[in-house]
Amino acid sequence: MSGDDDRVAVTADGAWTDDVDSEEGVVVNWFAGEGGAVDEGESLCEVQVEKVSVDVEAPVAGTLDEIVLGEDDEFTIGDTVAWIDPE
Repeated sequence: MSGDDDRVAVTADGAWTDDVDSEEGVVVNWFAGEGGAVDEGESLCEVQVEKVSVDVEAPVAGTLDEIVLGEDDEFTIGDTVAWIDPE
């Protein structure tokens, strides 16, 4: 990990949360790997809530510093799934 205070959390939430009743989901697939450069708005991973798949996007551009939840890990909406070290 680097620059813990400057890192930006990638959370499992978004506009789609208004359309689901469940508070829990599963990380299905990661499109980016730790150490890789990401752009703001880039799809980082796919999550599934109530059998509906949605993409979690990067909130800022930078380096994907840490993946907190791996594939098949469960989360509650709003949980941190990864950290980005911003540019």
